[in-house]
Amino acid sequence: MAAGRHLEIRGITNPIMARDQYLFVTGRLAEASLREVLRELGPAVGFDYAVAVMPITVAALLTTKWIARRLVVPEGVTRVMVPGYCQGDLAVLEEVARVPVERGPKDLRQLPDYFGQKSALAEYGEYDIEIVAEINLAPRLPLSELVNQAKHLGADGADVIDLGCEPGFVWSGVGDAVRALRDEGLRVSIDSFQPEEIAVAVKAGAELVLSVNKTNCRYAQDWGCEVVAVPDVPGTFQGLEKTLAQLDKANVRYRIDPILTPIGFGFAESLGRYLEARRRWPQAEMLMGIGNLTELTDVDSAGVNVLLLGFCQELGIRSVLTTQEINWARTSVKECDLARRLVHYAIKHQVLPKHVEPRLVMLRDPKVLEHGPKALDELAAKITDPAYRIFAEQGTLHAVTAGQHLQANDPYDLFEQMLAHAASPIDPQHAFYLGYEMAKAVTALTLGKNYRQDEALEWGMLTVRELTRLERRALRAARRRKEQGCLDPDS
Repeated sequence: MAAGRHLEIRGITNPIMARDQYLFVTGRLAEASLREVLRELGPAVGFDYAVAVMPITVAALLTTKWIARRLVVPEGVTRVMVPGYCQGDLAVLEEVARVPVERGPKDLRQLPDYFGQKSALAEYGEYDIEIVAEINLAPRLPLSELVNQAKHLGADGADVIDLGCEPGFVWSGVGDAVRALRDEGLRVSIDSFQPEEIAVAVKAGAELVLSVNKTNCRYAQDWGCEVVAVPDVPGTFQGLEKTLAQLDKANVRYRIDPILTPIGFGFAESLGRYLEARRRWPQAEMLMGIGNLTELTDVDSAGVNVLLLGFCQELGIRSVLTTQEINWARTSVKECDLARRLVHYAIKHQVLPKHVEPRLVMLRDPKVLEHGPKALDELAAKITDPAYRIFAEQGTLHAVTAGQHLQANDPYDLFEQMLAHAASPIDPQHAFYLGYEMAKAVTALTLGKNYRQDEALEWGMLTVRELTRLERRALRAARRRKEQGCLDPDS
C-alpha cells in the first residue's frame, strides 16, 4: 500500500536533528481533530510530526498487528504514537517501524497533558503525617476478623492500628489481640482509659495509648510508651497543662489532642483550640481525631479528609486518628493516605492542591470532554458499519451508526428509536450490552463525568477497570477452545 495514500508529511526534513520527529497513527474520523491539536502542540512542545491515516473510520478499533501490515514510516521519524485504545503488543509495531512506539492517551484532546503541558510533580508522594486507624469495639470481634480488618487498614495506608475498647469493660483478650497484630508486622495502639487494660496491651506490644488525662495520667510512667494527652473536660483546656507537666516530669513522650468537635457542637471553636495549643506548645507533637467529623457529617468523606489533613499539615499536627465505620466514610484510610501526600506537596512546593492527585476526584470528573453535535453528525455520515456508538454529552444520550444520529434524554426512548431504525432485529445479548452502556452514560450525565463506550467510568481511587467487548470476545473464544481440548487445561 503506497505511503501517499495514508501519510501527509509535515516538518520531517532532517533525521539528524535533535528534536523528536513523531508519526501519529489515527483513523479517518479523527484525522482533522488530530491535525488541529498538533498544529499548536508541536511548536509548543518542540517536535515535528507526520500523520498516518489508516484505512479505518474509528481509531479505537486499531490493533498493533493490523497497523503493522499497513504502516509505512517515512525517513526521519524517531517515534511512533498510536491511540491509547490500540490493543496488542507494541513490539510488533516496533519491529516494522524500527523506532520506539508508544501509546498515547485514549482521547486525542488529552495530548497536551500527555506531552507535559502541565507542571511536573517533582517529589510527589512524600508525607509526614501518621495515620492511626481505629477498629471500633474491637473486643466484640473474633480474633480472625480483627486481624483481617487490621491487615486491610494497613494495606490502605494506616501506620498504626488502634484497638478501640469499650468503656466500663476490661477486655480480657486485649493481650492476645495485640500480639496477633504484632505477629502480622503491624504497629498497634490501645484506645482506653483503663490502666489495667492498657498495661496488658502495652506489655504485649502496643506502642501508643489513647488517651490520658487526670484519671489515669499517674500510671503512664509505668507503661514505657507514648501517650495522647487530652483535656479533662472536652471543649476546654481544663486539666491539660497539669497532665502535660506530670508527663514531662516522668519523661513520658506524648502527643496533644485538644479534641475535634462535630459541626453544631463547637466545630469552629475546636479548630481554634488546635491553633491555641500550637501557640502554647510550639514544639509539641499533636494528634487530631478526624473521625469526629467524617463519621458524624452527612457528606462523602474524601473532601472532609483533604481539608482536615491540610489544616494538620499547615499547623504541624503530625498524626491523625480516623475510622471507617459508616458507609460514606468506608475508604477514609486510603483517602487520608492520598490526602497527606497531596497537602504535603502543596505546602512544601507552595502550589495549589489542584490537578495533582486525580485519585481523590471520585464523584465528578475534573473536566468533561465533548465532541459536539456537529462531530457526531459527521461521524454518522462517515461510518459504514451498523454498530452503535454511544455518547453522553450536554444532558443528552446519543446513538450513532451508519447514516443515523439518534438522541434522547431517556435511555428507554433512545432504545425505542434504535429498535425502530434497526436494519435487523437487535439480538438479546447486544440489547443487554446497549442497556448496560446507556446506564453508565446516564450516570455520567447525572454526575458530570466523561463517558467512553466500553470503558469504566472514572471513580478516582475506586475505579475498577472493565473488559472491552473485544477482550470479552477473546476470553469467550479462549474458553471455547479450552473446552474443545485445543488448549492445555492448565494454561
